[in-house]
Amino acid sequence: MTQDRVYIFDTTLRDGEQSPGATMTHSEKLELAEMLDDMGVDIIEAGFPIASEGDFKAVSDIAKRSKNAMICGLARANFKDIDRCAEAVRHAAQPRIHTFIGTSPLHRAIPNLTQDEMAERIHETVTHARNQCDNVQWSPMDATRTEYDYLCRTIEIAIKAGASTINIPDTVGYTAPRESAELIRRLIKDVPGATEVIFATHCHNDLGMATANSLAAVDAGARQIECTINGLGERAGNTALEEVVMAMKVRNDIMPYRTQIDSTKIMAISRRVATVSGFAVQFNKAIVGKNAFAHESGIHQDGMLKNAETFEIMRPEDVGLSETNLVMGKHSGRAALRSKLKDLGIDLADNQLNDVFVRFKDLADRKKEVFDEDLLALVRADTADEQSDHLNLKSLRVICGTQGPQEASLELSIDGIMHSVTATGDGPVDATFKAVKALFPHTARLQLYQVNAVTEGTDAQATVSVRMEEDGKIATGQSADTDTVVASAKAYINALNRLIVRREKSAPGEDLKSVSYKDAG
Repeated sequence: MTQDRVYIFDTTLRDGEQSPGATMTHSEKLELAEMLDDMGVDIIEAGFPIASEGDFKAVSDIAKRSKNAMICGLARANFKDIDRCAEAVRHAAQPRIHTFIGTSPLHRAIPNLTQDEMAERIHETVTHARNQCDNVQWSPMDATRTEYDYLCRTIEIAIKAGASTINIPDTVGYTAPRESAELIRRLIKDVPGATEVIFATHCHNDLGMATANSLAAVDAGARQIECTINGLGERAGNTALEEVVMAMKVRNDIMPYRTQIDSTKIMAISRRVATVSGFAVQFNKAIVGKNAFAHESGIHQDGMLKNAETFEIMRPEDVGLSETNLVMGKHSGRAALRSKLKDLGIDLADNQLNDVFVRFKDLADRKKEVFDEDLLALVRADTADEQSDHLNLKSLRVICGTQGPQEASLELSIDGIMHSVTATGDGPVDATFKAVKALFPHTARLQLYQVNAVTEGTDAQATVSVRMEEDGKIATGQSADTDTVVASAKAYINALNRLIVRREKSAPGEDLKSVSYKDAG
């Protein structure tokens, strides 16, 4: 094992997709896997094959298509999971099975296993996985809250059973950098056989320390970092791939570790993940946020004009930002639009480009200048519309103001049949949502309604995000329009369309988020 080499294990397609509402389509998963492979990710955790037929097919197809990356699937500590995972990854040039079990007292209590019973299960399942695949990774979930002696015991068992990578997850984002480093250092010193395997780190961001914890673990001897694009993941997310890669690149004086990631492709995949997941990147997000290379202060601007290094520790080109800027407006053509979208990390097929171009021209007629954020919002809206054609907004007219009640007159196509209704509500958005529900009755509960202006000015597009829950399934809808109420209606309908698709494609108990410990026996 080369000590200055750090392997990047990306779990955007598995842990990232487990973010409530971030479910991706099959084609989106294949596209992102290709981008990850192309940028040099060492291991791609493509999904959880036992979770659903859709997840199995995605992992299997990614395994067949991968060129350079190792393709990994996740499996709980039971033979059924492991066999399904092995079947999904078997076509990869470099397959890996990643199996796990929760080892902390809290997690042992869920399947009601004693320490000895769990130890036996670890031995049996890792051995079974090793018999199915030459490359096995094992994780003691909630490792940072597991008794140290017992953690050492389980790791030794997994190594003897054939695991070649031992991942130490900070599952709930509880640890701190000093503790993270000390734990890895002690495990490598104390566990028999530890120097013959690769130690990995998987850190969640509940306390905002995921990247720091991961880098501290590397400094202590870990040689694999599990991460996601944009830090996407459950709850507060994970270690962000772009942060660890650029930290090693910029601070190689104190972190002299190599990675084969092509950093110039970071911005493109960051924007694409934001588009397909519906999780916008916050403006002040490190590396990939809108403001990461923006300067407003006069002192900063003056310094930048004299020498960019005064206020920037990396070049925009290092992460794939172009120095040139095509100004997009109503006179721009398809070629300019395609070029600009490519610069933003979006490569559309001709028919998709034509659809976005029509929306772009319509928007350009209403705005003096169309900004990057406007284009990303247009693509998001186009992608959301493709989820299903069960429900389509045909027309909407609202009456609002100080004199109530507010009213919405809606025309909606449901499976190709036109329906119309007029409804009242507490404001135009409430009236619109009630009109949709009157035409398409449902039990889905609105969990989130959020409006953001993607650019400045009174002609700015409003991007509306809606999150809905039905029978434990969560779906998000997103749309953009200069009319906030229209954007709201489209986002609400997009979320319903996604729920309809999930009703049709998910068998009861087979959805990813319904997989639980009760099935682990």
